[in-house]
Amino acid sequence: MWDCREQLQKAAALIPRGVDAALITSDVSRQYLLHFPSTAGYLLLSQERAVFLVDSRYTEKAEKTFSGCEIVLLTSVSKQLKEYFETWQVKTLAVESSFMTLREYNRFQKLFPEVEILRSNQFDSGLLKMRSIKSAEEIQRMKAAQKITDAVFEKICGFIAPGVTEKEISARMEYEMKLLGADGFAFDTIVVSGKNSSMPHGTPSSKKVEAGDLITMDFGAMLDGYMSDMTRTVAVGKAGEEERYVYETVLKAQQEAFKMIRPGAVCMEVDKAARTFIAGAGYDGYFGHGLGHSLGVEIHEAPAFNMSDLTELEPGMVLSVEPGIYLPGKFGVRIEDVITVTEGGFENLTKSPKELLEL
Repeated sequence: MWDCREQLQKAAALIPRGVDAALITSDVSRQYLLHFPSTAGYLLLSQERAVFLVDSRYTEKAEKTFSGCEIVLLTSVSKQLKEYFETWQVKTLAVESSFMTLREYNRFQKLFPEVEILRSNQFDSGLLKMRSIKSAEEIQRMKAAQKITDAVFEKICGFIAPGVTEKEISARMEYEMKLLGADGFAFDTIVVSGKNSSMPHGTPSSKKVEAGDLITMDFGAMLDGYMSDMTRTVAVGKAGEEERYVYETVLKAQQEAFKMIRPGAVCMEVDKAARTFIAGAGYDGYFGHGLGHSLGVEIHEAPAFNMSDLTELEPGMVLSVEPGIYLPGKFGVRIEDVITVTEGGFENLTKSPKELLEL
């Protein structure tokens, strides 16, 4: 059983001065703070106390999963929250501006006219910042998820052959992830081959793999609420001269980015290192997306390696590093690892080989 008191105390410290409590309504934030996945429920938090109101689908499991927070059977949102607001003397309430819809905001204003529901994103921004720095336990969970992902790559390389379809490869990868213990998938698995590989987020199709194709596979396992993410590009049979050159360019661009990663480095400067190398190799304009993104309880978190993020890296941040080159109508290459920033630089959580594999 996980004791969530320390995590909740850190979150409570983010409630702006003069604000009485915070109401957490998003699935992802509840999971992050309680280490308990649910698709419903309300977490009410103040500097002194916390209560998780959830319906009967989750109460028994919640009682067996975590401690340090009162668990209450949810029967009436309006009645029960109103009682807590009155007992706790809540006059001002912070909410998650990144997750709460306008419709939900208006509903809460109507239900609780005596409470000022703040539009400020101060609490929300603080919670997102808190999530950006992973604890040692969180990093261990992500390493375990990545271990599954690495194992799936090894297995799928023995499955790929001319004649199998992108959908078959994708299905086999997801099957293997579950077989190896994954709770689910970090996102929809991407498998694109030949000309389709020029689409960074292409959808697996019924196209059959052919000799000479490059295949880009972007996938990740979800385990204990945390995500992994990796991309590898392989060749079916012998790769062509241009394909080899592009592959080596992307790999070297990733290495240029790695040289920059350390505490204090600015995210956009890490992106610039890879982007400049790709442009210098003759592929300016063919790397359209950001170099990487943070991940954790969500597959895309903040900060990010892109052309505008001015965040300075700190130990405990976990980000992907995924340069690519995409030539429309021809092929594409992407290589992605996930790293965690350390006091002395970074640790690469991804262990799969990166030399061009010709299957």
